[in-house]
Amino acid sequence: MGKKPKEKFKTMHDVFDEFTNRTIFKLMSEGYFEGLESPISVGKEANIFSAIRNDLSRVMVKIYRLETCDFHKMYDYLKEDPRYAEIKGKRRKIIFMWVQREYRNLIKAREANVSIPLPITFKNNILVMEFIGTGNKIAPRLIVEKPKNPKDFFDKIIKNIKRLYRAGLVHADLSAFNILNHQENPVFIDFSQATTLRNPRAEEFLVRDISNICLFFRKLGLKVDEEKIIKQIKG
Repeated sequence: MGKKPKEKFKTMHDVFDEFTNRTIFKLMSEGYFEGLESPISVGKEANIFSAIRNDLSRVMVKIYRLETCDFHKMYDYLKEDPRYAEIKGKRRKIIFMWVQREYRNLIKAREANVSIPLPITFKNNILVMEFIGTGNKIAPRLIVEKPKNPKDFFDKIIKNIKRLYRAGLVHADLSAFNILNHQENPVFIDFSQATTLRNPRAEEFLVRDISNICLFFRKLGLKVDEEKIIKQIKG
C-alpha cells in the first residue's frame, strides 16, 4: 500500500531547508494542499511538485531554492521591470519578489484570457498553481509531445501571445519548453521572466519569443513569417 501524501512529504522533507519546510507546512495548514507528491520537474532554480488536496484534486507547487537560485540574474530582470525598479535587498528578499512577480504576471495573463495554469496563492519562495493534466499525469511540454495539427497549434500560440501583449505583458522566455500540450491546446507556463511593455527590453523579448516559436514550428514543416507575425501581434 502506498504512502499517504503527508507521509511521503515527511520522508523527503530534508530536501528542503527549514524555512521552506515551514512555508510548506503553513500552506498545508491553510488548506491549499494535503502534501507533496512526486516531482514534476527539477530545475537549477526551482522544483515543481504535484500536490494532492483534501478533495483528491491536484495542484502544482513550485518551490524556488533559497540557496542555489541565481539571484543576481533575478535582480537584473527585476530592476529592468518598471514595477520593481526600486527593488533593493538581500538574496531572500529578491527571491520572494521573484515569486510575487510570477504570481502577478499569471493573474494579469489570466485576466486577459491567456491559456495558463490558474495561480492559486504564493508565500515566500513557493507558488501554488492549478494542475494541468489528466488524472495524476501532468500535461507534457510541447518539446516532448508535438501537436497533431501544427498549424492549428501554432495559431493558438500566436493568439495567446497577442492577448498577453494587449494586456501589456511579454513572456520573455517563451519556447517549446515553456508551453504544455494539453489535449492539443497550448498552455503557457514559467512566467517569472514576463515583463511589462514599459520595460526598455520588451521589444527585444517579444522578437526572441516569436523567433523561438517560429524556429520550432519550421522544424515541423510550417512556413512562418516572423516579421508578419510580430506586426499581427502588435496590431
